[in-house]
Amino acid sequence: MFHRVVLAIILFAAVAPAPIAAAGDHPTETPPDHPDVRIVAAVPDPATPDDSGEFVVVRAPEGTRLTLDDGEQQVTFVAPGGAVAVTSSPTATANLTAHPVVSPGLALANGGETVTLSVDGVVTDRLVYDRSREGERLERRDGAWTWWPRTLPRRPVTTHGPANATLFVLPDSPTIPLETLRSADERLLLAGYVVSSSRVADELVAAHERGVRVEVLVDDAPVGGFPRASARVLDRLVAAGITVHVVGDPHSFHHAKYAVSDDDTLVTTENWKPAGVGGQKSRGWGVVVASPAVATDLAATFADDENLPATHPWERYRIGREFVVTERANGTYPSRVSPRTVHADRIAVIRAPDNAEPAVVSRLDAADRRIDVIQPSVEAGGPFVLALKRAATRGVRVRLLLGSAWYVDDENRELAERLNRWADRTGNPLSVRLARPAGRYGAIHAKGVVADDTIIVGSLNWNRHSAHENREVSVALTDSAAATYYRDVFEADWNASNDGPRPVLVGAAAVAVLVGLAALRRVEFEE
Repeated sequence: MFHRVVLAIILFAAVAPAPIAAAGDHPTETPPDHPDVRIVAAVPDPATPDDSGEFVVVRAPEGTRLTLDDGEQQVTFVAPGGAVAVTSSPTATANLTAHPVVSPGLALANGGETVTLSVDGVVTDRLVYDRSREGERLERRDGAWTWWPRTLPRRPVTTHGPANATLFVLPDSPTIPLETLRSADERLLLAGYVVSSSRVADELVAAHERGVRVEVLVDDAPVGGFPRASARVLDRLVAAGITVHVVGDPHSFHHAKYAVSDDDTLVTTENWKPAGVGGQKSRGWGVVVASPAVATDLAATFADDENLPATHPWERYRIGREFVVTERANGTYPSRVSPRTVHADRIAVIRAPDNAEPAVVSRLDAADRRIDVIQPSVEAGGPFVLALKRAATRGVRVRLLLGSAWYVDDENRELAERLNRWADRTGNPLSVRLARPAGRYGAIHAKGVVADDTIIVGSLNWNRHSAHENREVSVALTDSAAATYYRDVFEADWNASNDGPRPVLVGAAAVAVLVGLAALRRVEFEE
């Protein structure tokens, strides 16, 4: 059995490795006469023979004489107006983009490039990347350069409703996820970070045997290694004839936790493992929405990820792999909170990296009475915490309940003290506590928000990596009864979390291992 520190890191999703591309950090010179002359995007490595079709997208007013320069080549052309793809392979590029094509273009290096855009000899924009990503598009988003799969749609927040929704919490109601899977007659799409529950596998195999189309997506690189328990489950599913795929880059982690069962959609904060949906450890939140529109919406996201170039069949992925032993949760907890079905007016589907950060922040900014948030940990200076402070400043009562497990206790305690001191100093109604399970659950893993009459439930952690790099899925329900249900759950957990003695910390050797790993990469803990 591995040391507890190693087990924790195996069980939790990490924030991304060191970035393989960086762009847009260099200052640009923008003459007043040409503020709209910009580099919009680039595809340096289109995953075609000899990189045929690579291009740079620029935007400029019609008639502007432009020069692109990579230090070795220069191309000059007159802008036809709007955004155009500049390329040396117009026929190949026309199959890769809907932009009008301009030729000739530059030969873009996969190992890194600096491209400048000039008007009359004056640089108006600059693009810099360290290394290309095969089949991906480098584009500006919110003022920063990011890689995005060329074939992957960037979806907006989609709103549906009205519809019935069944609300539940874990570990109190572990039967709800199983019943949702069991109800499928035609299709069953299960997306997760890790799938290692034998009970979940039972339901998937049974569905397949009764003629349901069953497909599964999991992440290809859980932190610390791929769990042996998950490999056994996936081997069993494939042996039964079920389609299983593992998702790699461009999603740093396929961290979403949802299932589409015919016209029902289950979205939860928990992994498909005993500690999560099995009810044997984590405090989690979940929603089952009875809506064909929501089901169709998330089935499309499932298909998007299943068809990515970096997604591979389990049978191919597992060849030559070594799998790691992880600890299995086996706790038992009382069922204090029963599921409740409500009729929600609006159900919004929120996805990362597509739209999650602005979608959540906008809902926090719209609150005018109270906000309750439960998270394992949060990024101290990130946009979510800043939105909470803005809300408190305008008089909204804000409460933030953070995890207190040994691996986040010190960090969360420091943040709680800092935010509570800020609230005391300014007189703003914000309060932060560290969770005390009190025998009601094992650890906080829920990622939930109650903002006035809106609830948000899903896999999104409150840090930049989760919002900008991972595949995450959450739903926002606007309904006063749903808000009351989760506010009551939050209230009970909050009231049980008065300051008590600090939890027992692990030994010095364990701390040394964790510190050493943290020096290599920031870890986002994932039960």
